[in-house]
Amino acid sequence: MSSLTARLVCLGFAGAVLVAAAPLALRTVEPGQWQVSRSATGQGAVPVCLRDIVTLAQYEHRGEACTRVILSDKPTELLVHYTCPAGDFGRTKMTVLTPRSLRLETQGIHRGEPFFYQLHARRIGDC
Repeated sequence: MSSLTARLVCLGFAGAVLVAAAPLALRTVEPGQWQVSRSATGQGAVPVCLRDIVTLAQYEHRGEACTRVILSDKPTELLVHYTCPAGDFGRTKMTVLTPRSLRLETQGIHRGEPFFYQLHARRIGDC
């Protein structure tokens, strides 16, 4: 058992996996140009070029150097916990609706303040 695996087991995270390979839930989802909005209709969508879809899990902390841990990986649902510098953190449930459509429920602390909201992401093409 690797020292990292041993530490995760000791901490009670035996089922946790550090992000390395594509999670099961995201294997049908392609990187590329996505639109992310808080509205299911896509109103107010923000374009985002994604090389790694799991980075959407830390949307509130996009661009920050956060450490992600996958807590649960099911065929259409991924649960990710992440921690960032300065004590920020978050937890996001990513649900694959179709290979081009995701729903994200995210919550945590950003700059000392709590956040909780739902996002909708749609793939619109290549970057």
